[in-house]
Amino acid sequence: MNLTQADTVIHYDPWWNPAVETQATDRAHRIGQTQRVMVYKLVAQGTIEQRILALQERKAALAQSMYSGSAARKQPLFTEGDLAELLLPLGK
Repeated sequence: MNLTQADTVIHYDPWWNPAVETQATDRAHRIGQTQRVMVYKLVAQGTIEQRILALQERKAALAQSMYSGSAARKQPLFTEGDLAELLLPLGK
């Protein structure tokens, strides 16, 4: 596959680490790309993927706060309860 010809990136299986998806998207924007690239995330409602997407957003916020100098946070962004919520049976 020649990624300089790609015009669409579809993420349908989110990973807990948003950097992994960013890297996959960036591959379609390599040197030599001349087309506009559309990026889609497909997430079904009420699935663990939806929970992973929420976790990604919080992880991205944590990383951004570290880079922007907001280290004075008093409460952690992730707790043991967050992991327990992620692993709850679907439909609850």
